[in-house]
Amino acid sequence: MDELFEHSSIKHAYFTLALPVVLSMAVTLIYNMVDTFFVAKTGNPNLVAGVSQGAPIFTLMIALGDIFGLGGSSVISRLFGEHRDKLARFVSGYCFYAPIVCGIIVTAIMVIFQTPILHLLGASPATWKYAREYYLVIAWGATFIIFGLSPTNILRTEGLAVQSMIASIVGTGINIILNPIFIFTCGLGAAGSALATVTSTVIGDILMIYYLRTKSKKLTTSIHETKINWKLQFEIYAIGIPASVTNIMATFAVALTNRYLIVHGADSVAAMGIAMKANMIINMVMIGFAFGAQPLIGYVYGAKDEKRFNKVVKFDIQVVASLAFILTIILFIFAPHIIRIFMSDPKIVKEGALMLRWLSISTTLAGIILVFTTMFQSMGKATPAFWLSFCRQGLIFGVVISISAKLFGYTGIIAAQAISDCLTFILALIFFYFYRPHFK
Repeated sequence: MDELFEHSSIKHAYFTLALPVVLSMAVTLIYNMVDTFFVAKTGNPNLVAGVSQGAPIFTLMIALGDIFGLGGSSVISRLFGEHRDKLARFVSGYCFYAPIVCGIIVTAIMVIFQTPILHLLGASPATWKYAREYYLVIAWGATFIIFGLSPTNILRTEGLAVQSMIASIVGTGINIILNPIFIFTCGLGAAGSALATVTSTVIGDILMIYYLRTKSKKLTTSIHETKINWKLQFEIYAIGIPASVTNIMATFAVALTNRYLIVHGADSVAAMGIAMKANMIINMVMIGFAFGAQPLIGYVYGAKDEKRFNKVVKFDIQVVASLAFILTIILFIFAPHIIRIFMSDPKIVKEGALMLRWLSISTTLAGIILVFTTMFQSMGKATPAFWLSFCRQGLIFGVVISISAKLFGYTGIIAAQAISDCLTFILALIFFYFYRPHFK
């Protein structure tokens, strides 16, 4: 492990850690496309819209899991860089059990308050039945979904990126197989899509526990190695919460967009749901490389290796921005063809293509914002990490969509994310100037 993080070339270490994550993201992307494909093949716009409205709940659970997965991996990576392995082991134990408790609480809240939450997500009388079916299954699977984000991130801190990838790919592969069976063969519709997700997540979790117990030498699953002081707990949450805010704000952005679009009809909501899934082609690649590089950035920062730190961050930006730019051009050109894969309705294809172009046009800037955000997370700089996470699809997005929808109507709604990305990019540059690392 130390050889990879300290002595390997930047390119070798970066791609060794990041490529398995990117591959996992690619498989997840395929699942999302297949999931959208099968849901769309029901030919029911209300069902597609209902799943789109319920989907932010799944994103919210991923965000909660990220508190322990990303917060814990940030702390563990820096402790490994400082060669404080025993303390890092106890942090991994804490981050193994805390999300289980969190998941149980989330299930209780979601089941009890399902009606107001569904209203908040923008479910209308036409889509209520389908949104509720999806929502309830995901709610009961909350513990497994939230838990899974912890080991998948923590395994990478010890260089076990391939094992993390295998568990993710197996789970996603099973998801792809179960989707058409549950949706069509079993006739479960929206609930079938959610049930496939939960079932495959359970299997992926079991595999990750197996790798933690058999392949890891520095991490633990023991309940007797979970006690850490309040300072370390604070560090986990100080970084984990801002990291999770990225997904929470993504949930907020989707829900808010759906609420503005619903007045234009279920077709518009369905088109946006498909466009967002298609735009995940770029997002998954960016996330894979940015988060794949996190353990390396955290380790060299903890080791106070300024030269290597600067090289890693620069290389990270070059890779993420270049790939995002190339993929943006591809999506922009082939937008109608991509939307048509999922639904052939001319109105949805036309709307979805326009939405996809607006969503993808600013993703190169979004990629650079993500690199800065993950860099701050790896360094333990909670303030800039939080504000970048909170603003892009949260504060800035909320203000932008409310103003642009009022000024430009439908076009303002679908252009809101691009405008928000431009403004947040400026904020990221300001934060980098004030919070860039100073090694002593």
